[in-house]
Amino acid sequence: MRVLGVCRLIGVCLLVAVVWQVQAWRYGGQLERLSATQAQAALHQHQAEQAKRLFLEQQLNASDQQHARELIDAHHNQAALRDRLATADVRLSVLLDASSDCPMPASAATGGVVHATSRARLDPAHAQRIIGITDDGDNALIALRACQAYVRAVAR
Repeated sequence: MRVLGVCRLIGVCLLVAVVWQVQAWRYGGQLERLSATQAQAALHQHQAEQAKRLFLEQQLNASDQQHARELIDAHHNQAALRDRLATADVRLSVLLDASSDCPMPASAATGGVVHATSRARLDPAHAQRIIGITDDGDNALIALRACQAYVRAVAR
């Protein structure tokens, strides 16, 4: 009887060990599936973030190209205006206040832009400095627009 009891005890222990091992295999399989699912989700999230970053880089590149074109166009326009001033093709002038006792000689024929108002031509050197100042202002405005576009793109 004792041998039968010991055999039963060994059989029960083996059965418990087999059940335990089967449960461990099942649990391990579940962990592997869960791990694979999490890895796939992380991969999809990483790919989505990369796509967003690539889209943002493309937008910023296009914006940089646009602002570079604007800057080049502004430089060409300013250079053309400076050349026209240097060749006396264009002259800058200012309106004179009719009520002041300004001793400057006024030119009567200014193209009829402002009726019955006297105008005085600026010295070419002063006109060149004014054009330089407006050139700097144009560059600053283009740079400001570029910065604003960058901030808008990154803030999205």
